[in-house]
Amino acid sequence: MTKKREGQGAQQIGEIMGDLVAQAQAKAALPPPKRQTKKITPAGLILTGADQKLIEASAEIATTPPAGEDMAFTHAVLCQVGLPRAKVEGREFMRQSGAAWVNVQAGYLDEGKGPVLQPIPYGVMPRLGLAWVSTFAVRNKEREIPIGDSAAEFLRLMGMESDGRRYTTLRKQMHALAAARLQLGFKGRTYNGQPVQQFDAWVSNKDTQQRALWPGVMVLSEDYYGSLIESAVPLDNRALHALKGSALALDVYAWLAHRLHRIEGRGVTLHWKALREQFAQEYRGKDPDKDFKKEFLPALKKVLAVYPQARVKPVTGGVLLIGSPPPIPYKGGPTV
Repeated sequence: MTKKREGQGAQQIGEIMGDLVAQAQAKAALPPPKRQTKKITPAGLILTGADQKLIEASAEIATTPPAGEDMAFTHAVLCQVGLPRAKVEGREFMRQSGAAWVNVQAGYLDEGKGPVLQPIPYGVMPRLGLAWVSTFAVRNKEREIPIGDSAAEFLRLMGMESDGRRYTTLRKQMHALAAARLQLGFKGRTYNGQPVQQFDAWVSNKDTQQRALWPGVMVLSEDYYGSLIESAVPLDNRALHALKGSALALDVYAWLAHRLHRIEGRGVTLHWKALREQFAQEYRGKDPDKDFKKEFLPALKKVLAVYPQARVKPVTGGVLLIGSPPPIPYKGGPTV
């Protein structure tokens, strides 16, 4: 890495995070407080553990090029239209943005005693789960994904702590994802099917109270695997881990990673209505665009912290996207 790029990276962090970085550095020089769950800077600014991790990831990404395990992948269409972020009532979810659309239908899964209707997958967990299995598939050119010996191992691979609540959420959302029927559409081409062809349900053993084990392998369907290989979008795994507390931030990061390097000229301005229709069609009320803006801007700030090459500026009525390098350079040119 050149000294010029290092300087640009540090400047970008300062512009995005304001004085958070400086405050965190000052905090590091002080003796650690006893039994404190939040970090407090000398100026009185409270930094949560998530804030601190975001700052550390921002500094590392801006100054250290990605290598090896830092590279992750996801499907191009899912960069434009994502899964629901909150629980969905009913058995179907549809989201459309321009020429891209996704339709998710709930399905059944045998949990050991016959078919059980699963909910529609939503939130952070299925996003990280799909990114992880997609990354393994693209890296190894394999449809069979080794999940690991236990849920704890899977959580570790996704950079998440393991506790009782995590296990419960992981079990519920991965069952939902494995059972879901997914349709992806873009510019006249439609993929119909289920991303997961085979999945052995996580069945708990209440009699022995033994921690439930995951299946050794998850098998992606041939059609989904082929579509993924054709259109995989490279992401920085360090950024995914830093943003894992927000489904919206994960969506915005994947969207910008797919979109920004295709923009030419002076850039593109997207207004709040268009952004809400892409990311949050579920917003209703007297002023849904204003409500969405309040949620979008903090998520965007987090994303820009871990995507320092991104040139995105809030402007009157929306945001301005300016052509920027992708977080991970494409080999042999970008996919379409």
